[in-house]
Amino acid sequence: MRSSPLHPEPPHSEPPHSEPHHPEPPHTEPHHPEPLRLEPRLEPRLRTLLEAGDFLHPLVDALGSPLNVLLPEQLADNLARFRAVYREHHLAGPIHFAHKANRSRALVRRLAATEAGLDVASLAELQHVLGDGITPERVIATGPKNRAFLWLAARTGVAVSLDSTAELDELADLVRKNALPRVRVLPRLSGFRAQGVTVLSRPSRFGTDVGALDGLLDALERHRDAVELTGLAYHLDTVDLNEKAVALEACIQAMNECHRRGFHPRTIDIGGGFGVDYLADGAQWQRYTTELTKSVLGHRDPLTWQGHGYGLRNEAGTLRGTLGLYPAHRPLAAAAYLDALLRHPAPTLGRPLATLLLENLYDLAVEPGRALVDQCGAALARVLEVRRTPDGDTLVRLEMNARDVSLEEHGVLMDPVLVPRPGPPSAREAPAAPDGVHLIGNLCLEADLITRRKVFLPRLPAPGDLLAFANTAGYFMDFSADRALQQPVARKVAVHRQDGAWHWRLDEQYWPIDATAPDGNATAIATAEEQGERQA
Repeated sequence: MRSSPLHPEPPHSEPPHSEPHHPEPPHTEPHHPEPLRLEPRLEPRLRTLLEAGDFLHPLVDALGSPLNVLLPEQLADNLARFRAVYREHHLAGPIHFAHKANRSRALVRRLAATEAGLDVASLAELQHVLGDGITPERVIATGPKNRAFLWLAARTGVAVSLDSTAELDELADLVRKNALPRVRVLPRLSGFRAQGVTVLSRPSRFGTDVGALDGLLDALERHRDAVELTGLAYHLDTVDLNEKAVALEACIQAMNECHRRGFHPRTIDIGGGFGVDYLADGAQWQRYTTELTKSVLGHRDPLTWQGHGYGLRNEAGTLRGTLGLYPAHRPLAAAAYLDALLRHPAPTLGRPLATLLLENLYDLAVEPGRALVDQCGAALARVLEVRRTPDGDTLVRLEMNARDVSLEEHGVLMDPVLVPRPGPPSAREAPAAPDGVHLIGNLCLEADLITRRKVFLPRLPAPGDLLAFANTAGYFMDFSADRALQQPVARKVAVHRQDGAWHWRLDEQYWPIDATAPDGNATAIATAEEQGERQA
């Protein structure tokens, strides 16, 4: 979501002096403002991992930099938090992980050992999850679909979220020509409009406009022999609760219309967009955005490379533009955001949305991406070089490039964690870095900036140290990674802690079983929450 520009207070003009002004004596040492830290929020499992320098450094030495480290057990814990919200509101329905957030096989296999499902948005993703333990009834196919994608979905019996009547027609044609069983479908709706209240709905290029529902139902009636309407879906690119409440209430009303037309849907899929709280301290976020505004207006030293304003600009002393950043500090996020949405009153009916779902005996489906892999991993990079430019900037070159950890591309500002190379204390001593550093990548491109902003670290990194970009499992690890200039793409490893020590497997070699059990038998790894659910 794009936040509004921040307008600083106008500079105060000094009153005229009746006596001569005597300047303060000059400082004997240079004055440095307080560092503008943006420290990442770290839950215990991830924090413990990033403190394990003796484990991480040999891992990077063996497998190369950059390296993506994943925590599959955290994924299971996050799933349990979402399911707890369902129990709180007495709701049923599937929780699907949006696979596009991360390509990891370990994460898919860990979910296969739970009750969760997968949201796949390509033919390759569908092939992946079916081969790694997810059964077809737990899969929903979303996104743009070619004919092969639709055929495999129909052939294997996964549910299909339909974007248009044209996609419905093509799916029905495949079912008939190949004599396949009826396919479960959930048409995706968009274009929701509030009644009696002013809620601006962001336009979407996905889904069928809710105003065209009658035509969509006519098409579904023509294809009753090929498809089974099991529910409706929507997905909004927004974090605004009011806008999502409008959409969910409209879907409930549309479901009622489906029943009046003789269909029997029971599930409303509200997609994802639950968000993540990336920062540990909201005050740091507020202070940074304020200082960024001052920097754009020229009221303080530059904070970014070549005056980059993240969407803000200075026009003759007036702040213009929109701050194009993800709201990195979001106390209401992930499962807590779902809880808030379900407690939110419906715009016209007035009762909580969870109550409306219960009254109509409708199931709720969700498709969290980044929220389900919150705290599930980190991207590690080795420091290659530290140098000063003629302009006085400090550059820290890393053995990774901007696409290996695409925080800037997605508008997330968050400091990396410094993981010093193990050694005697004297070897680790380095000067503080109060002025901040620019993190640059390993490509022969001027634009390869891992951070466009200055990053304030507890001390100046040294070659051989690691920088760990925390909480990158959702979209930042591999969503944009490529082999530009034949630089290697980061490998992935899955890690877990057992008997007081960290253990790892290559991503493709991880399975959710403990092959090192004392009795030699493979036993399922499960969180306490999952074990409790099985017993219940």
